[in-house]
Amino acid sequence: MATPTYAGDGSYPPSYYAASRAIIRQPVTLKGEVKADICVVGAGYSGLSAALHLAEQGFKVVVVEGASIGWGASGRNGGQVVNGLNASLDTIGRRYGEQTAQFVGGMVQEGAGIIYDWVERYGIDCDLRRGNIYAAYTPQHLRELEAKQTLWRKYGMDDHEMLDKAAIRRHIGSTVYEGGMIDHSGGHMHPLNLALGEAKALEGLGGVIYENSPVIKVDQAADQATVRTAHGTVTANAVLVCGNAYLGNVVPELTARVMPVSTQMVATAPLGKERAEALLPTGMCVEDVRYILDYFRLSADHRLIFGGGVVYGGTDPADVIAKLRPNIDKVFPQLADVKIDYAWSGNFALSFSRVPQLGRLGDKVYFAHGYSGHGVTGSHLFGRILAEAVRGDLTRFDTFAKLPWIPFPGGRMFRAQYSTLGSWWYALKDRLGL
Repeated sequence: MATPTYAGDGSYPPSYYAASRAIIRQPVTLKGEVKADICVVGAGYSGLSAALHLAEQGFKVVVVEGASIGWGASGRNGGQVVNGLNASLDTIGRRYGEQTAQFVGGMVQEGAGIIYDWVERYGIDCDLRRGNIYAAYTPQHLRELEAKQTLWRKYGMDDHEMLDKAAIRRHIGSTVYEGGMIDHSGGHMHPLNLALGEAKALEGLGGVIYENSPVIKVDQAADQATVRTAHGTVTANAVLVCGNAYLGNVVPELTARVMPVSTQMVATAPLGKERAEALLPTGMCVEDVRYILDYFRLSADHRLIFGGGVVYGGTDPADVIAKLRPNIDKVFPQLADVKIDYAWSGNFALSFSRVPQLGRLGDKVYFAHGYSGHGVTGSHLFGRILAEAVRGDLTRFDTFAKLPWIPFPGGRMFRAQYSTLGSWWYALKDRLGL
């Protein structure tokens, strides 16, 4: 019988992704004493990326997961391969200097490249499609996208195509948008199947994954570090902590650095090929450019998957469908008669600066977290950088580790209330079109 965890028995929440996953695993729980070169805490994208990169280099890697593979944000997200960090390159340049902006600008498309490479190399069945669209509600939004295109060209990226009002209608069957921009290097996929496929690839290289094994403590001595669960231990030369929004207080030094924030998603009943393609004729995924944004795409079986909204502190709204249905009806009023088959919520880890954090606790424990809603690509990139650091190449790791992290005003107790006040202000600006 599975060990009870923060996720109950470790089962997936009732999402469309869990119902349509391509791989059904027989989880193995950590029991007894295990030794490894590297122990990774968390089997989401960050942990799987780091583990798979290290396994490809011949390291003996053990992953310890508190629930199931991709149980958290990695298996519940919008499935959109969106390049860049939450904080823009111009923001990074203003805060940390142009040299840092150049450094970040040179790698913001790398995470997507890792995904595309692994899907092809390991034959991962995750319904991958290329292209994502940023949609603009107002002329001001469109000007912001034009500025983004110019900025990204400055850093050597030229995969963006501007869309006017007529052009965006060829991609989205809605009249609400003023225009938009395509990122041809972006894309979308089934996120849980991506995580499960990466786990299978890791195990094919000799990696070991223990599920339903929540970590209760991470210790480190002069020569090795130890990850402890209720029923076992893993002793390794290094530990990579990749728990992100679901780490809890396992590593107390990291608890205050990020805040869990929930976002909500629904999947409609199957629409049929013709009706689905009328919504998104070119099959690209979409996100708008408001502060509190909507994002949507088609699934392989012709459902509309639609997400949006945030709840600071990581709590779930009482009724996800009631929260998102008005947003769907605004964009696609032609779907007013369509049933919602699945509704779910999940947490991502928000950093106050909106820049992901990399760091080290002592000599043996490394961490990565705080992707702030841009974790699909960011986690794959930062997993690679963690793997580089473990192998002795600290060039990119140290650049991020040296960036100052900013605590949330109000501390742990009041950080959610503070952020909620800020979101109200930005939501007002969204409604006023500012």
